[in-house]
Amino acid sequence: MAPARTSSPSAPKLGLRERKKIRTRQAIRQAAYRLFAEQGYDSTPVDQIAEAAEVSPSTVFRYFPTKEDIVLADGHDPVTVAALRGRPADEPPVRAVREALYSTVGEAYRTDPSEMYLRARLIRDVPAVRARLAEHTETTGRRLREVLSERTGRPEGDLALRVATTAMLGGLTEAMLHWVENDMPGDLAEQVGRALDLLERGLPL
Repeated sequence: MAPARTSSPSAPKLGLRERKKIRTRQAIRQAAYRLFAEQGYDSTPVDQIAEAAEVSPSTVFRYFPTKEDIVLADGHDPVTVAALRGRPADEPPVRAVREALYSTVGEAYRTDPSEMYLRARLIRDVPAVRARLAEHTETTGRRLREVLSERTGRPEGDLALRVATTAMLGGLTEAMLHWVENDMPGDLAEQVGRALDLLERGLPL
């Protein structure tokens, strides 16, 4: 099923300082991904990433507390939260989360499919990245539950909200892994949409 389309207000203009931070963050990530692709994750020290990005190692760690965060801290959480807040108020909560996740992943894939593919490979192949992913997923789930709490009137720690957000984010991760393990059958957004549809409608087993 194709996701519903909703318009979103224009984002406010960022100041020079914020634009510089974004450029620095992007330079670090781009340098890291290039080096990871060329020589592997474990063979790429942070010092080398810093040199390639033309920043100091301390600057790398200021933006990314761990090397794993360079892979995982993609800046998608604020986009997903904004997308969820922008969903129609009468839309069922699970459908709203599904659409927010689908739109975020779809946009990221269209922007740079090769980076998304390498990211999925690193999550699959590097134990340290996979372990750190659990922490990032928990943080994302908490942010989504904050919005769902506002939409439903349920407390943020409500079991139903915890189960729904955890299941959706788990489905997203499994869709990424299935996509990379099967040599990209279709695009990533298509795989994510299928996975989230299964959760929304129920598993046809």
